[in-house]
Amino acid sequence: MSTPRQSLGRWGEALAADYLLKHGYSIIDRNARTPYGEIDLVARQMEGGLVEISGEKWVTVFVEVKTRSSRSFGLPEESVNARKQAHLLAAAQAYLQQHPELEGDWRIDVIAIQRYHPHQAPAIRHFENALH
Repeated sequence: MSTPRQSLGRWGEALAADYLLKHGYSIIDRNARTPYGEIDLVARQMEGGLVEISGEKWVTVFVEVKTRSSRSFGLPEESVNARKQAHLLAAAQAYLQQHPELEGDWRIDVIAIQRYHPHQAPAIRHFENALH
């Protein structure tokens, strides 16, 4: 049985995946495990966000999803601190080593989701290339 926090996290990840699909991304992995931690979503996007055309260049996008249902701990994206960023970077690099077919450009995005009331539509913020 999952905890309310785990259920909220799964709900947020599903919402983030739907958001990405609606914005032209392809989801290629979910909850990908690496020696450095889990990657919530691994997606692909045409470079420049273009519609797929043979020979176009893909970008691999590693997505960290942060979901909040309370204001108690600040904004969701604020929890991606320096330590978390280092883990995300190491996990992304390990994933790329495990999947050489994804060779090429890549980035790490953060999707922040807030929903404080059950009848309120969630607020979704997408931070592309969130780690510099």
